[in-house]
Amino acid sequence: MSNSQLPPHSELANQLLRESVGVDASELHGVLCGYIAGGGKPVGNDWLAKLAIDAPTPSEASALAQMQRASLAQFADPDFALNLLLPEDAAELGLRADCVLQWCRGFLGGFGLAGHLDALPENVSEAINDLHRIGSADVGVEDEEADEEALAEIVEFVRMAALMIHQEMATAGSDEDAVH
Repeated sequence: MSNSQLPPHSELANQLLRESVGVDASELHGVLCGYIAGGGKPVGNDWLAKLAIDAPTPSEASALAQMQRASLAQFADPDFALNLLLPEDAAELGLRADCVLQWCRGFLGGFGLAGHLDALPENVSEAINDLHRIGSADVGVEDEEADEEALAEIVEFVRMAALMIHQEMATAGSDEDAVH
């Protein structure tokens, strides 16, 4: 598994269950991504504590550690390589849709934990509002084929919103650090 490849959703979900960590795998990935996008640095042995997650320090070979390494690598990739940690495509559509909503809620929480909420650029505020609307939605499967297409579009929108927020926040942070 490469450093930029996320572990399977089921593997991380099983680890979280074994270790009695009270958060869903997709939500936890969303928290981590929101924290990174907001300018947080989830590194060191206490990276889970930075995310307000009560869990033992993960071993380097664990799914948790792989998720952390992959997420950092994906945000650093210039080719927009970010993927959302969601159940496999064979999983029930309703479950996958619910996990997207959980990911969005996690992202918003992680972004808030990063603490850079003052004077957000307008497009970041709009994207945060969009993610909030998605995270607040109800999941209902009516037309399997149409809903599959809609979910794919939502996942891509969320993915690109997270990347844009990360880029804008990095740019805003470098502007603040510049000497005038």
